[in-house]
Amino acid sequence: MSIEQLKERLFAEGEKIGFTDLELYYEKKESLTIRLFEGEVDKYDFSDVQGASVRGLYNGKTGYAYTEKFDEESVAFLLENAVENAELIESEPEELFTDKAEYEKVQFYSSELDTVKPEDMIEFLKQVEQKILSYDPRVKKVTGTQMQNQKSEKGLFHDKGLELKESNNFLLFYVSILVEENDELKSGFVFRITKDFNELDADGIVKEVVEQGLSMLGGRNYPNKNYPVVLKNEAAASLLSTFTSSFSAQAVQDNRSRLKGKLDQKIAADHVNLVDNPFLLEGIQSATFDSEGVPTRKLNIVEEGNLQTYFHNLKTAKKDGVETTGHAHRGSYRGSVEVSPSNFYIEPASQPYEQLYAGLEEGIIITGLAGLHSGADPISGDFSLAADGYYVKDGKIAGPTKQMTVAGNFFEVLQDIEEIGSDLIFSPMSFNGYIGSPSLKIKGLAVTVD
Repeated sequence: MSIEQLKERLFAEGEKIGFTDLELYYEKKESLTIRLFEGEVDKYDFSDVQGASVRGLYNGKTGYAYTEKFDEESVAFLLENAVENAELIESEPEELFTDKAEYEKVQFYSSELDTVKPEDMIEFLKQVEQKILSYDPRVKKVTGTQMQNQKSEKGLFHDKGLELKESNNFLLFYVSILVEENDELKSGFVFRITKDFNELDADGIVKEVVEQGLSMLGGRNYPNKNYPVVLKNEAAASLLSTFTSSFSAQAVQDNRSRLKGKLDQKIAADHVNLVDNPFLLEGIQSATFDSEGVPTRKLNIVEEGNLQTYFHNLKTAKKDGVETTGHAHRGSYRGSVEVSPSNFYIEPASQPYEQLYAGLEEGIIITGLAGLHSGADPISGDFSLAADGYYVKDGKIAGPTKQMTVAGNFFEVLQDIEEIGSDLIFSPMSFNGYIGSPSLKIKGLAVTVD
């Protein structure tokens, strides 16, 4: 049974048994993951997943149900379970989007990726691994090279006539290495997301990952104190990702955000803009409609340091008496509707990364952060995190530090951003949307060098 046939049967039967509003959401995902280890294919995994969920109003309550099967039996299964679920739920009924609306016309799907063959992926991975091992004798090991070609389709239908479909795809590449000198081991990694396989530059990737690892060898201790800090783009993006939930109206309404009551107030330095842009062509979370069918739009969440809005879905917007911002989100067809950004980032400026530390008499560059889940409190904003990076003296990188601990408060960091770089990058690992940042020069953070 096609998704269209499932929809027609579901809506017809749902009306008969008393649903006043009924919505069908579905998604299909295909991915090919290939991993190399010591020149051999270590993993070759093809995944093909599809599923659908129903959400509807029954006797004034919201019921959910989901299935992985698109057949006649699934119609009865979905409706029966949605009715049972509605009868058990005591919370307020959710809003369903039934309005007529205009949607942006954006093509996120790249047909070029459909032409990439598995043997092309394997050959590229082998090429990268060989070039890394021959680049420098201090390279001890390539700990992993992996590529994934992933495509997805999602759709949302409402029994009042709403019909939406959208597709996206992207290629992910990852490599990690170990380098060694004088019994000291350091790591390096590179992550890429692209819609064009031919854009991947093996020589550029090899140079970046090896030089990154080598640059961390020979770390030294430096005095423990408050330093001016440059948060390199990857570190800045991972820190923003950790505290992104604070901008959710759901967190605000549940008293889980320090930004409660801060609308139209200054929460960051004057030159700081935080943007949510659902139309980035290479954004993992790009879409023209959210998980409730509301049209998405580009928004300045923070503009010139002022908090303009929270992320809203229909339910949180109704509670606050405002319009939804189009940030309803489902983690999958199994999940309920929550709130999450799409592609959320600090807007870059024109300053090159190197210029951010060129004027420092003394300072620290943070290149990576660890312990973000255990060492950070997303409500208070406090963090104490393990960090890697470099010591800066007279505007130049003097060398790597031994592992550091950096402590501060995220909301104070926003206020203390002195300069913003041009090197916007997005964090590959985030449960709060696709989160990015350029490098940031911060007035000061407490740094302890172990």
